[in-house]
Amino acid sequence: MNDDFNKPTRKQTQAKLHDDVQTVLTDARELMRQAGGDAGQSYKDARKRLEGSVEAAALQLTALKDSALVSVRDAGDSADSYVRQHPWEAIGIGAGLGLLLGILIARR
Repeated sequence: MNDDFNKPTRKQTQAKLHDDVQTVLTDARELMRQAGGDAGQSYKDARKRLEGSVEAAALQLTALKDSALVSVRDAGDSADSYVRQHPWEAIGIGAGLGLLLGILIARR
């Protein structure tokens, strides 16, 4: 079975992370508001929500980091495979990019 089918896309992961950070901020504002007023049960509830939100955001950041590392590693493996299969084309592409970069730098 292909596990990639059920994996969220990078945009979905980023959107989820954004939502989690927004939740953390909302809970932090509520915590600050409650700290100024009645510091009873409502303060404890707000603090628990904030702790949960921070934990969820931390998990999402870890997942996003892991996803980025896998993507970079896969891209590197693909580039390595291409260069090994097509060495002369890779040399030509590198030379062409070097020439183009040199021309652009010289124009400044």
